[in-house]
Amino acid sequence: MSGSTASPRSPDPELVGRIAASTGLSVGEAARVVEDVVAFHAETVAHYVQRRHAHLKTYGAKNDEIFALIAEELAHRVVAAPALTARQLRRLVYG
Repeated sequence: MSGSTASPRSPDPELVGRIAASTGLSVGEAARVVEDVVAFHAETVAHYVQRRHAHLKTYGAKNDEIFALIAEELAHRVVAAPALTARQLRRLVYG
């Protein structure tokens, strides 16, 4: 997927095996599917917002419509978590 960063690790062999068994795909095909799905969900919020804004602008949508739609989409979309420092993590736990 354009703009997404694929995981440098190999996909989980157990997951690949399960996908291959349940779909009839070869192990290699199942691995590519898993890698693609992981890359899709590894997109950062910032990249997703920029990409969707550009796409919707191309089709004539106005910013007010675009931002409302993106906010709704983000409420239901898995995106990569931002990198957090140890201090930020502690604040999440202890306030």
